[in-house]
Amino acid sequence: MIARPACIPALCYLDPKAALDWLQKAFGFEIEMVIEDDAGNPVHSELRYGDGIVMIGNEWSADHKSPASVGRKCTQTVHIHMEENIDQHCERARAAGAEIVVEPDTQFYGDRTYRARDPEGHIWTFGQTVQVMTPAEWDKVGGVKTRLK
Repeated sequence: MIARPACIPALCYLDPKAALDWLQKAFGFEIEMVIEDDAGNPVHSELRYGDGIVMIGNEWSADHKSPASVGRKCTQTVHIHMEENIDQHCERARAAGAEIVVEPDTQFYGDRTYRARDPEGHIWTFGQTVQVMTPAEWDKVGGVKTRLK
C-alpha cells in the first residue's frame, strides 16, 4: 500500500459495485482496496487517483445517502487535480456516459477544469494546471483578493 492521504472523502452509492467499475472506466481510478461480504458485495472500498484516495460505499445510515436517493442533489463535490490532458479526460468520461455539467474551460487562476456527474448523481470536478500563476497575477485577472496564511 502507498501512503494514505490525511483527508479521504467517502461517497455513498446505491450500487457501490457498479460505481467501482464505472469510476475506473470513466475517470481512470484504480482499486486500492475492496473488502467484500460473503455474497461478494463491497462493504468498504477505496479507489486511488495519483496520490489521492476516495472511499466508495453503500448507503449505511439514514444520514448517508447517494444523490440518487435525494433527487440527485449533492452537498459536496470531489475535486481531482491531474497532470494528464484535461480535454482528453473529459472525452473519456463522456464516452463512458458521464453527464458533462461544465465543459472544459481555463479558469482565471491558470487551471483548466471541467465538471461531470456520475450515474448516481455525484458531481466530480477535474482540473489541470495549464498556466502557473502567482496569487497577485490571478487576483488581477480574476478581480479577486487572495489571502494566504
